[in-house]
Amino acid sequence: MRFRVLLKLALRSVGRNARRSALTAAAMVIGLALLIFSRSLSEGAHEQWVTSAVRMGTGHVAIQAPDYLESGKLEHRIGVKAYPRALDAVEAVAGDRVVAHAPRLTVNGLASSASSALPVRVEGVDPDRERIFSDLDEKVVDGRYLQSDDRLHAYVGVELARRLGLKVGTRFVLTAQSASGDVEGQLVRVAGIFKSAVPEMDAGLIHIPLETAREWLGTPGAVTTYAVLLTSSRDTGGVVEELHDRLSGDDLRVLGWRDTSPELDAALRMDDYGDYVFHAILFAIVALAIMNAVMMSVLGRRREFGVLQALGLTGAQTGWVVFGEGLFLTAASGVVGMGLGFLFTWGFFRDGIDFSGLVENESAWASAGGIVDPVIVPTFHSSQVLLSLYFMLIIGTLASIYPAMRASKLDVAEAMKFDQ
Repeated sequence: MRFRVLLKLALRSVGRNARRSALTAAAMVIGLALLIFSRSLSEGAHEQWVTSAVRMGTGHVAIQAPDYLESGKLEHRIGVKAYPRALDAVEAVAGDRVVAHAPRLTVNGLASSASSALPVRVEGVDPDRERIFSDLDEKVVDGRYLQSDDRLHAYVGVELARRLGLKVGTRFVLTAQSASGDVEGQLVRVAGIFKSAVPEMDAGLIHIPLETAREWLGTPGAVTTYAVLLTSSRDTGGVVEELHDRLSGDDLRVLGWRDTSPELDAALRMDDYGDYVFHAILFAIVALAIMNAVMMSVLGRRREFGVLQALGLTGAQTGWVVFGEGLFLTAASGVVGMGLGFLFTWGFFRDGIDFSGLVENESAWASAGGIVDPVIVPTFHSSQVLLSLYFMLIIGTLASIYPAMRASKLDVAEAMKFDQ
């Protein structure tokens, strides 16, 4: 009975002071709507960034030999016996979460032409699978991407081609240490030249057919990495666990993109820290607005609280009335703000926001091995939205405590005096 009376008094106070309540609610609504918008934009940018990086790298999930990540050497490769088991495990978990999977045989070597010699990363790939997995075939500036019947062909970056003086049809030599430990050379011909806008790739990546790489390096039927591309980076943990369970008896290691691309993980974390600082400032502004509004309400209603205590309410119950006002305003504003944030973001920006006009140079969007698409599509994750609402409720609750304590300590005799 007492609780219902206190709640009724709190709701009545909110309704009777509509202007004050509306101003307080507006601060929280705008704050949460802005939080939903900025967080969805950040999530969308991060997802595009990760997808771009892993498509040009080892995927969201990589299956490798136990020591390959640390050594990068051919001696730590997936052999001809283990490779089919890795393929079977990936196909067993493939479903809506898996977009593509592709084998890679990677080695660091030297590319030599008549004009120069440069260090490169050579990747033996399956051209048909790679077209689905990677988007490098869409970045051709001259020639074409590799085809399934190619043998002695190579697909090189535009900066590497410039430094080595290569053109489509030009021959050059790849040199690397083979599985036997000997330094072996392989003559290849340029089939196509690409421009990815990632400087490291344009200046140091070469794709050649997988079978050519196996023959050249003396690793028949082997790969260094079996890469898996997922629909969302958020599925990485679950797929890693499933593949680990299926391959637990084999001498294989299942890694997520955070392990294989630590520089990308670090870049995303740094970006998140910047978001957290912005959100902390936003929360502080909302908290001060709530506390100021509720505090002014307390100071302007001293006589009203004195009458309530004269009618039988204790100081603690008076404080609970004020606290209930703050909670109700926070809860109602949180729901409205969340809905407004969804409607605003989805209604106006569901097709993305084009930031290309801010930076003219395409390479400025490249970082940590990936490219952030200048057209950022907001992405909503229920966990992030609920977390934002949760923090807003916490802020509203904490901001209402001090005014409630002030109201509970009012002196009845002083509060009952008529204003002069």
